[in-house]
Amino acid sequence: MVNQLSWKVGGQQGEGIESTGEVFAITLNRLGYYLYGYRHFSSRIKGGHTNNKIRVSTKKVRTISDDLDILVAFDQETIDFNFHELRDGGVILADAKFGPKIPEGSNVSLYSVPFTEIASELGTSLMKNMVAIGATSAILNLDPSLFQEVVQDTYGRKGDQVVLNNMEAIRKGAQYLKEELGFDRSDLYLEKADGQKRMFMIGNDAIALGAIAAGARFMAAYPITPASEIMEYLIKKLPDLGGAVIQTEDEIAAATMAIGANYAGARAFTSSAGPGLSLMMESIGLSGMTETPLVIVDTQRGGPSTGLPTKQEQSDLMAMIYGTHGEIPKIVIAPSTVEEAFYDTVEAFNLAEEYQCPVIVLSDLQLSLGKQTVEPLSYESIQIRRGKLLNEELVPEAGNQGYFKRYEITEDGISPRVIPGMKNGIHHVTGVEHDETGKPSEAAANRKAQMEKRLRKLEQIEFNNKVHKNDKHEEPDILFIGYISTRGAIEEAMERLEEDGVKVNHAHIRLIHPFPKEEIRPLIEKAKQVIVVEHNATGQLANLIKMNVGFADKIQSLLKYDGNPFLPNEIYTQSKEFTKQGVLF
Repeated sequence: MVNQLSWKVGGQQGEGIESTGEVFAITLNRLGYYLYGYRHFSSRIKGGHTNNKIRVSTKKVRTISDDLDILVAFDQETIDFNFHELRDGGVILADAKFGPKIPEGSNVSLYSVPFTEIASELGTSLMKNMVAIGATSAILNLDPSLFQEVVQDTYGRKGDQVVLNNMEAIRKGAQYLKEELGFDRSDLYLEKADGQKRMFMIGNDAIALGAIAAGARFMAAYPITPASEIMEYLIKKLPDLGGAVIQTEDEIAAATMAIGANYAGARAFTSSAGPGLSLMMESIGLSGMTETPLVIVDTQRGGPSTGLPTKQEQSDLMAMIYGTHGEIPKIVIAPSTVEEAFYDTVEAFNLAEEYQCPVIVLSDLQLSLGKQTVEPLSYESIQIRRGKLLNEELVPEAGNQGYFKRYEITEDGISPRVIPGMKNGIHHVTGVEHDETGKPSEAAANRKAQMEKRLRKLEQIEFNNKVHKNDKHEEPDILFIGYISTRGAIEEAMERLEEDGVKVNHAHIRLIHPFPKEEIRPLIEKAKQVIVVEHNATGQLANLIKMNVGFADKIQSLLKYDGNPFLPNEIYTQSKEFTKQGVLF
């Protein structure tokens, strides 16, 4: 029996590949297994190869696996495209309909199962996916009845007969593999899970849930991969909470509408990906200049231009920090797990109001769309902090010709804030430079004072756990540094290096800007070599570290920008290669 394995289903986009993976994964999640799923899909509505790879384990997992134990193929392209991932002794379950073939001499078992034929005999070829799940259950030694609850939840709205037919398809698939093909591989039987109930969700859902928990009741956005699920989740949920989601005509409108809602006192936000963030840059500057809170979620994808809209990349980093014209205070945070995506989104709304500036939650496609097991969330620990938002009783009597000092020069750089309609709270709001009451002013002394006031905010940003640290060694051979979704692959590579006798520490940066110099510097100082792992071609995170901390001679970049996530073995192997080349130690 095994405590971990990797399963993948593949076929043409629009063929139900995602729903096949969902039924399989949700069932195993409810049995208490830990899961990590990642979808490969094309940048089109229908057609083109797609697959859903799911890692199943009795222990917590944070990334996809290096290899593949079981491949379910609905066409030959799936075999051709994914065969290289199969380990020796791996299994392919293929629809007999297309006459599957595998390379000669390979140590992989091919089982042709008439998925389509069995499904058609039961009423419709659409149920071939359920036949495949049944065949999979036989491999894993799982009783087909375990899928009943999830099939009911998934297809129950279509009627009892549809549920019965789908369950029969699962049973027929399992029966065919055992009785007709005589499958018996106890080395692929799954160990029993702990039966604990846990959530199974993508990062985008966690971000949306975090926005709700933070008290956000308005979202303005334009659909874009891989951010759209945030909007789609909230379209279903916010109306029940007295909130609303507006699909705007473009990202410029989305950002400015969110700014307006925040100015009015609501907690509001928007989300997008790289191209949309480019359109928002002037609006982000408006948020900074008017000191209006604004939360923006950037789910990074392959660029530039339309680039690789459905593939993994982390190339928006410098743009998110320096993309706006002029200089404004800005906070950029980067969760590395689904749990952190939830809690950091809550904190983003607090920071936006406390420091009255734009806050960017920086995600990437792997975190946003990768589906994984999540421990129960702690709603009791959530705090709502609104900073210097005054109650009407606290607004001082009107002075200075009847105007409220909305942009008052303060020691900490944060001015008192009011919402429209408050007595004695009248003031100007404009995107040009202004005095303390908001009236336009180009006076040199005023410009200097207001600029310095705004930038003072960055000197005191408080954010719990700015850097996730694993620094057990006083003199490590390697310090890995990463951000967002590379965490799981780095952690697994570390385990393998430690088994080889290499002392490894790890820093995963969660507060990107302002950069946590004091947390990173001592970790780099005591390491012999630093390897920065990131998904871009120019080493943006590595360059950011060099700009803020130095140590250019110690820093080595490990980059991947082909659209695919890092595998643990890639990080392990490349680190060993650096060693052979004399780069390390």
